[in-house]
Amino acid sequence: MLGVPVGFAPSYFVFFLVALIGSLAMTPCAKRIALRFDAVDYPDKRRINRTPTPRMGGIAILFGMACTLLAHLIGGYAGLWPSVLEPSPHLHLNYPLLGLAFAAVFVTGVIDDIRSLRPRGKFIGQLIAALIAVQSGLVIGVIDNPFAPGFIELGWLAYPITVVYLVAYMNVINLIDGLDGLAAGISFITSSTMFVLSIWAGRIDAAILSTAVAGSTLGFLRYNFNPASIFMGDSGSLTLGFALGTISLLSVTRVAGLTTLIIPFVIAAVPFLDTLSAIVRRTRAHVSIGQADTGHIHHRLMDEGLNQRQSVLLMYAWTALLCVGSLIMTQVKTTLRIGIFFLLLAMSVMLVQHLHLFEPVLLHHYNPKTGKDELVRPGEEGFDEEAEKL
Repeated sequence: MLGVPVGFAPSYFVFFLVALIGSLAMTPCAKRIALRFDAVDYPDKRRINRTPTPRMGGIAILFGMACTLLAHLIGGYAGLWPSVLEPSPHLHLNYPLLGLAFAAVFVTGVIDDIRSLRPRGKFIGQLIAALIAVQSGLVIGVIDNPFAPGFIELGWLAYPITVVYLVAYMNVINLIDGLDGLAAGISFITSSTMFVLSIWAGRIDAAILSTAVAGSTLGFLRYNFNPASIFMGDSGSLTLGFALGTISLLSVTRVAGLTTLIIPFVIAAVPFLDTLSAIVRRTRAHVSIGQADTGHIHHRLMDEGLNQRQSVLLMYAWTALLCVGSLIMTQVKTTLRIGIFFLLLAMSVMLVQHLHLFEPVLLHHYNPKTGKDELVRPGEEGFDEEAEKL
């Protein structure tokens, strides 16, 4: 592993501050760009917002991250700290090519914000970004065997596994972006936790990217927390998901222990659970997995009587608890580590059951007025309970 050079630690605060200021400064400009291209979320039955809101906040988030990269390069050139973002033959990781992957996913998000891509088009963009990242060397090559001495060679399977992993991370952040400040706040908490883990692992590159994400999301929250004046859009959520997936993989580009692989899922358990429940309930309702509904965690919390801020703060707390648990898991013996994992899992499962996350909220029913099969939520106007029973 890489060692953290003496004197490098103070620079992390500089990187964080640069990202925060960059994101803060760029957000008003991102609003104007969104309005110029009519990248606006207009109120409808599914959306929570009640006023038209621009949705290209990803511009500000990526700008903040880019400012951190620029600060790192300038400081490295000036000798203020070592440069770690150059092509590395030792780790077989090409950072410029990884940067191209970030550009690919960001462009995909921008196009979707402006033109509303179909799911297939969006997936192709995500796939291209993940493939470029894998080509840069961001792959899980070897897993430490938890059952016997030695290692498990993944071979060619490392490539599709890494692609699926990155695409999954992009989508879980994208799907949970449903309330003011929710995705940005969860990304801030998650990236802050990953920063600590990166420092412990001695991975400077992951630590720098963590500070960039944390600073950018915190700066963006100034405008995105309820009542939001701008949404991050897919340009932000896809970029953040890709960044978080990248950070979690940077520590396992050579050898990964079982705990190392599990921790990223624990940290991001809230969006992963939200995505899993969406897939299950839509499958149970016999509707497309890509069909939007109002059964996400934040929708359920608001059905419980919480307002937007209360729902978001509760999900922040849930994420923070999982993150603290993940940090403890890396510092204790195996038996206690397993116990903490199952405790966090049990607490999450209890909340999932209480919120009925796996129960369908969209049902097929025959509309006698139109003579067509339609999808509605029980209780909505036009839902015929008697016809549904038949």
